Amino acid sequence: MLSEEKNRLLTEVGPGTPMGDYLRRYWHPVAGVAEFDNKAVRPIRLFGEDLVLYKDLSGNFGLVQRRCPHRNADLAFGFVEQCGLRCAYHGWQFDQSGQCTHQPFEEIVDVEARLRQKTKITAYPVRAKAGMLWAYMGPAPAPELPDWEPFSYTNGFAQVVMAEIPCNWFQCQENSIDPIHFEWTHNNWTGRQQDSHAEHVPTHLRTLYEEFEYGFVYKRLRAHESEANPMWTTGRVTLWPNGFYLGHHFEWRVPIDDHNTLSILWVLNKVPKEREPYVQEHIPAWYGPLRDEQGNWITTHVANQDFAAWVGQGAITDRTKETLGASDRGIVMMRRRFFEELEAVAAGKTPKGLITDAEANRNVFLPSACRDEMMHGLTRDALAAHPLLGAYLRDFFGQYGQPDAVREAYEAAIGQKTEGARFFSVHGGRPTGDAGDEAA
Repeated sequence: MLSEEKNRLLTEVGPGTPMGDYLRRYWHPVAGVAEFDNKAVRPIRLFGEDLVLYKDLSGNFGLVQRRCPHRNADLAFGFVEQCGLRCAYHGWQFDQSGQCTHQPFEEIVDVEARLRQKTKITAYPVRAKAGMLWAYMGPAPAPELPDWEPFSYTNGFAQVVMAEIPCNWFQCQENSIDPIHFEWTHNNWTGRQQDSHAEHVPTHLRTLYEEFEYGFVYKRLRAHESEANPMWTTGRVTLWPNGFYLGHHFEWRVPIDDHNTLSILWVLNKVPKEREPYVQEHIPAWYGPLRDEQGNWITTHVANQDFAAWVGQGAITDRTKETLGASDRGIVMMRRRFFEELEAVAAGKTPKGLITDAEANRNVFLPSACRDEMMHGLTRDALAAHPLLGAYLRDFFGQYGQPDAVREAYEAAIGQKTEGARFFSVHGGRPTGDAGDEAA
């Protein structure tokens, strides 16, 4: 368990808090580029700050404070110009740096535009990469926006999947270094939702946690697997500071404020080699619901099962009342590393995993249990039989709510219809030999 003081240190992310200031030193995905196909401006809340994200008429993105400094009008109602955003109330215009560039009436009265020149609002850099918009909210100079190797993989169909989760970011991130939950949340719970007498799946026997430059790697071995299983030889990546990398997709947990988290999944599915070459012209982005039409939590899909588990811990889980066990070794390691990092940065040291060398920021390697397959592809039959990737050829089980248009675009890419199942057999769900079972 943790003291109340240490729990606050991990969970408070507003301006001026140690963790909030620490996380601001990293680039974070905050939206999908495709969200701006049919709109130019939308409000967004990040790290306890109310902001506006926009795409101007030149195609450039900006992120600025939500209130106009004139008379506090809401810039979410603003409209874009060739460069920047203009307040709809009195026409004050601001560029990507936050500098006011036009004050229509004031500049008639004061031709030297002295008020305009000294008017500037809070603004943060925004960049587009891999179909996502990334924001940097920390001190200058900004580090490199990581060019993770999977962003360069070819012959794949990518999508950006989002949800707003009503709980603190850290209990979401702790999930990424908790392999044991997979057995129960995604295997046994899924089975019991379909059959109240379903047998439990093979249990975990061993876990191993290793730290590396960009986070941690966890490895796990289950009762029906040999030590040749890729989950033991390679494992999965807890991506520092708030991500998770599973070889075929990333997950990020971006703080909205202390009580809410933006979940972003970037999922890349390889098309069968028979469909190569395939070039994706447009990466879709969509939000999925948390509850069904009756108001019940959706628990059919992998991410939705996690969402329910996280929110069930409370808006900010009370870690003073925990009873940790051997399965929580990764959790303890990660918490300890964060406390060390906060102290180190307070002493002027560079945070863990930042990339500051542009030359080093090219196809940055991360360990992956299916790296070769994702790089080089598989035939349709081999892809369908693959223990980690095959399930995605049949359905998108990552998160509930995939729009029909996205499903149809994916089906066109892979050259076959998906099955539209309600529940899914995911990795570890039933033994099929040393390689494991269907992917998640």
